[in-house]
Amino acid sequence: MSAAVAVAASAFTFAGPTPPAHTEPRDAIQQGLDNLVGVDRHPGALAAVRNRRGRTHHYTAGVGDLRTGGKVPTNGRVRIGSASKMFTSVVVLQLVGEGRVELDASVETYLPGLVRGKGVDATRITVRQLLQHNSGLPDYTDSMFEVMADLLPYQHVYLEPRELLDLANAREDGRPAGSGWSYSNTNHLLAGLIAQRVTGRPFNELVTTRVIQRIGLRDTYAPEVGEEGIRGRHPRGYQRDPATDELLDFTQMDPSWGWAAGQLISTPDDLDTFLRALLDGKLLEPAQLAQMRTTIPTNQQAGQGYGLGVFSTPLSCGGVAWGHRGDIPGYSTASGATDDGRAATVVVTSLTGSVKDKSVDPERAALVDTALCAN
Repeated sequence: MSAAVAVAASAFTFAGPTPPAHTEPRDAIQQGLDNLVGVDRHPGALAAVRNRRGRTHHYTAGVGDLRTGGKVPTNGRVRIGSASKMFTSVVVLQLVGEGRVELDASVETYLPGLVRGKGVDATRITVRQLLQHNSGLPDYTDSMFEVMADLLPYQHVYLEPRELLDLANAREDGRPAGSGWSYSNTNHLLAGLIAQRVTGRPFNELVTTRVIQRIGLRDTYAPEVGEEGIRGRHPRGYQRDPATDELLDFTQMDPSWGWAAGQLISTPDDLDTFLRALLDGKLLEPAQLAQMRTTIPTNQQAGQGYGLGVFSTPLSCGGVAWGHRGDIPGYSTASGATDDGRAATVVVTSLTGSVKDKSVDPERAALVDTALCAN
């Protein structure tokens, strides 16, 4: 979830056998998903695309298990990486609506003495800036993953949130608060700690009761401490070992280093449901949803912006999509939804850094646009 893991990107994206009720002809979405998999590309891919009328079509492509040759399960569970940030932001914004957190109060107000480091003044960093990646705080994952090979030693390592914060505090590459968008996992790590501090409840419980259970997400959950597997049906996730050029099975891993910034497990359909519930006002009051959708530019040329935990990305057919991309070893997810009811989530079963054919990443971004514009 750092530069090595390429967590922050545009929002969206995907493929094969589908439930009989949703079987579709081999259309542009299926063809696009098929193109994402194969030799030098991703092992497998899966997608859920919801149209304006609320009907969802599922797609899969490639192989779900390289050892057995098993198929990619339709709507299988996957690690969603930084797409988890949308859930964390919702929890914090709910607390804002309840008067328990102030968006423009400083981090020091809620976490006195925890945020420090060279050139860092926690009294000048606001909660809003955390959620919008405008705090200037360095990214703790940059100390963990300087290159792709650094991911491998952390596969089975458990890290406490305070240990992750210590990594950020030790860095010297921070920027002044409010100096512009600069993606850092440290921001949502702190957002999770603030939510815990003001409620007196663990973050996993907060995201479960306030988001997952509230809108009935049946296949989404926060892993328990030490839980390395993925429950239920899921494709295997893979990570390339730069030393041997071998694709390693990375399905079993400890996601604790992602915590509130990226540890959740979900399905393409649940992510579509989450985004629809978010945009339809089922998770936040109008004032907080409006704050979430107030963006600052991330890519002037592409017209992309970032609100409080969500990207706003222009579509080729007009309008914008709201969502988030998420990368974590083994899986890469892209989700987006529009105000008129469309939603799409595309998942591939390895990171871009594990793919030799680098043309696949822009193709995946284009596929999400295709999926949303075709519906």
